[in-house]
Amino acid sequence: MLKRTAFWAYDRAWLLMIATTMLWGGNGVASRLAVGRVTPMSLVFIRWLAVCVLLAIALRKPIAEHWPTIRANRWRILLMSGFGFTGFTVLFYASAYWTTAVNITLLQAAIPPMVVAGTVIFRGLHPTPMQIVGMLVTLVGVAVIATHGEPLKILQTQFNFGDILILIACVFYAGYTFSLRNRPPLPPLVFFTALAFAALVTSFPFMLGEVATGNFHWPTPSGWLVLTFVALGPSLASQLLYMRAVELIGPNRAGLFSNLVPIFGALFAVVILGEEFHIYHALALALTLAGIWLAEQRAR
Repeated sequence: MLKRTAFWAYDRAWLLMIATTMLWGGNGVASRLAVGRVTPMSLVFIRWLAVCVLLAIALRKPIAEHWPTIRANRWRILLMSGFGFTGFTVLFYASAYWTTAVNITLLQAAIPPMVVAGTVIFRGLHPTPMQIVGMLVTLVGVAVIATHGEPLKILQTQFNFGDILILIACVFYAGYTFSLRNRPPLPPLVFFTALAFAALVTSFPFMLGEVATGNFHWPTPSGWLVLTFVALGPSLASQLLYMRAVELIGPNRAGLFSNLVPIFGALFAVVILGEEFHIYHALALALTLAGIWLAEQRAR
């Protein structure tokens, strides 16, 4: 019975992480649809405002019940959200002004190795040879999708200030992923609500900066549709799914799934934005899933 439960936990975690990365991939397409419809920092701030309003209405009593614990861990929650939610998103958007989409895609593949490095340094846990092989295979899949089926193009890639920003963003999210394993003792929904309000607070100065510099304009009607999706999908549902997956299989294995994000992002671009489908899309997806499957075998 215990063995069956363990298998179900891993299978469920796969489903959770695939759903999560699909939403994150959709977030990439949404960010492209947002251009000209909603400004970057208002996209960050308004989506958390919408999430906070929904959660505050739905979870009034649980929040009040667990308020002493939230208050006791307020600085920890503020740091986790400030780095993992606000910091990552702001640097992600800012990096696009200096670097290419290819570089952004490739460099986000640094998140899983960073999470593994954190577990080695701070917990003394070492990845198995199969996990290393699986990680390398997924990185090949990311390289295939980022270079449009020509991985050797990586050798010609030039790095700049934007790449430094995206690498810092990856450090932020890797730290957030690592810290989820020892999050404050709160129910998942209540904990996420606290993170969402912290993200609202930490993103507000960036929103003010956008207004002060004259770069803000109200979202267009289609911009509000983009905001609705980003708030309910990538900001709310995906983060809850991700936290649960980390609880089930740990940060190392959950972090590895993030390599599916550029794959799903490319596939959604084909379906939603009308971009062309190529054989390398299918190859990249197959390689990434194979790498995750290999890494999971030892865990199972």
